[in-house]
Formats: sequence, structure tokens, C-alpha cells
Amino acid sequence: MKQYRNSLQITSSILEATKNKGRDGIQVTTLMNGANLPHPRLTKFLQNLCGNGLINKIKFDGKNTYVITEKGIQYLEQYQNFADIAESFGLEL
Repeated sequence: MKQYRNSLQITSSILEATKNKGRDGIQVTTLMNGANLPHPRLTKFLQNLCGNGLINKIKFDGKNTYVITEKGIQYLEQYQNFADIAESFGLEL
């Protein structure tokens, strides 16, 4: 049976892909591939993440580019710590 990701895992994937691109940012198409999400679903997550201050949307050469914020880096680190602790107890997120 196929295991689906929950919204926390998807958020983590988006933030991780954005973080890996560094301060240059990541464009939507690359982010779609990195987070393995279709465009409509990714757009909803990006709006939520921008609204919460975890990533910033920047217009660069007429294209939307996304950069992770310091708050986003902290969120990602805390999520990974929590996931490691949960896994050590045999729990899945």
C-alpha cells in the first residue's frame, strides 16, 4: 500500500528544497520537482509558507523565486529534531 505524505512532511520537503538552493533562491518548476508536487498543490503550500514568514517570494527577471528565511531554517531544524525523536520511539509522523 502506498504511503502518502502529510502536510508537515510536504512542508519539510519544500523548505529543504528551498534551503538547498541557498540565497539565490529556487524557481517554481525546480521546486515542483524537488518537493515532488503538482503546481496547484505547490501554490497553496507556497502561499501558506509566505504568509507565515517561512519563505520569501521575490520577482527576479519576471519569474517568481523563493528564498527560505531565517525563521524557515529554524522551523526546518526543529521539525527534523522532532522527527528524529519520534522515530527513536518507533513513531511515524
